This record gives sequence, structure tokens and C-alpha cells, in this order.
Amino acid sequence: MCAGAGMGVDSGLPDFRGPEGFWRAYPPYRRLGLRFEEIADPEHFHADPELAWGFYGHRLALYRRTVPHAGYAVLRRWADRWPTRVFTSNVDGAFQAAGFDPETVTECHGAIGILQCTRPCHDGTWSADGSASESTGKWDRVDLAVDEDTMRARPPLPACPRCGAVARPNILMFGDGFWVPGHHAERAAAHRGWLRAQDAQGLAVVELGAGTAVPTVRRHAELASAASGALIRINVREPGIRHGRGVSLASGARATLEAIDAVLAAS
Repeated sequence: MCAGAGMGVDSGLPDFRGPEGFWRAYPPYRRLGLRFEEIADPEHFHADPELAWGFYGHRLALYRRTVPHAGYAVLRRWADRWPTRVFTSNVDGAFQAAGFDPETVTECHGAIGILQCTRPCHDGTWSADGSASESTGKWDRVDLAVDEDTMRARPPLPACPRCGAVARPNILMFGDGFWVPGHHAERAAAHRGWLRAQDAQGLAVVELGAGTAVPTVRRHAELASAASGALIRINVREPGIRHGRGVSLASGARATLEAIDAVLAAS
């Protein structure tokens, strides 16, 4: 299974496609003239951390209260029936919240619920939900107050438990030379190993809401399904697929998954 940002739309998450989509979700950034690619830049955590955490703190709270839509439950049932792994660019942790084993989920762009040092002073990461460990120390749950008129977070900001520098989400941002891959690199390696161990001719790939603006997931789905030609591309806006490489469905994730599941249940 491969999922991009479109997978979360049916859960009520905003669509950041293009400046207008981003500004509809976050009107203050229109006034500031900032596009998604500009606010999602690690330099803001050094130059203006209150502005940076205003955006990511708001998103963290949004993702925490978002319930994964019914399509995730369909995928979970399929995973119980067939050997399955997930490859996603989404940072919301929705697959884990829907009951998927975290070890089977590869988050190629990181996760908002995991933090790292902005410097970084070490290669460790830690949960935004708060915990403690011998190697990293103790840290509190991140619950930031954000002024929604200015989209600025009010101090105190999350800090690295080792050196005290401002912390940041463990997300691969645009032009990011500070990202700590951490366990994401381990999951990616395990994912590649799993793919090599499969019968490539019998591998089916379901791709959900993966666009072309940042085509990481889309390309991975095409490569993984190259030998079998069994790619199901579910995408409302960009369903195009090369002839002989699979089938495309120009519809939303939840409704399409439920319809396919009904057919499978009846067969």
C-alpha cells in the first residue's frame, strides 16, 4: 500500500495542493505571502522558531484529534488477509492510529509526532507525547498554544532534552540538511528487504492520493509494481497511468476502498 496526502482528505484533513489550497486552510499565510514550501523550511526553526512552531504545533494538534476514515479499516482488514506493508509520505501517523503495526509502516518523509534537535546535537529522536529514556533524558508532552491570527506559537517551545536547543518535528522538509532519519531509515531498509523477498510477478500495489508535485510515493508505487503491472491508482485529480501498468480510478480513497471491499466480500 502506498499513500500520499490525498489519503487524509476523507478524514477531514486540509488539501495543501497549490498556494490557494494551502491558503484556504491557513489564511494568515496568505497575508504573510508565505506558501507551504516556504513555511515548511527548516531555516524557520533557526531564524523564527515561534513562526515555525505555529505551523507545526497547529498541525500536530490537528492530527492528534483526527480519526482515520473508514478506508483505513478496509486496508487493515486486507492486511490481515494478505502480507502487506505501507509506504507513505504522510506525517500524520494515521496508519498506526488505525491499528497497523508500526514496524510495517515506512514514513518516507518522517513523522510530526516525533521530535529531533534542530542543531542536531545527536542522531536521536523522541516522542512529542512525552516520555523518558536513559539516552535522551526526560521530556514533556508537546501542547503548544498557537495564536491563529498570526500563526505564531507562544513560548515555551519544545527543547532538546540533551542540549536545550529548540526542537523540531522529525519531518523531512524542503531543502532540509538537518533531518535525522532515525528509525525511518531502518523501516525503509526493512521495506526494501521485504519487497525483494516477494514474488514480484504476484505483487499488487494500491496507491492512494499520491500526487505528482512531490512524486516520491507515486514513483515508489510504479517501481514496486513494475514486474506485475498490478497497480491500482486511486486519485481524484491525477489518476493518469501508463498503458499496461495497472488501472486508475478517479475517485476518493474512502469510497473507492469500500466499494472494492464490497466486491471482494461478495466474491
